[in-house]
Amino acid sequence: MNPVIGLDLAKGESQVQAYLQRKKPYKKSFKVKYDFDGLASLLDFIKEVEDISGERPLWSY
Repeated sequence: MNPVIGLDLAKGESQVQAYLQRKKPYKKSFKVKYDFDGLASLLDFIKEVEDISGERPLWSY
């Protein structure tokens, strides 16, 4: 697998979408607010993608 997590950065929040393989999205995209809870949920999601794929995801923004 080649996992990737894409972030669409905006003021106050980001849209997040992960892909386990090219053109194969993992779950639905979601918004992350720039606060403690939002960033903690993003970290949990990153760890989930890493656990499922067995690889550390690449980033694009």
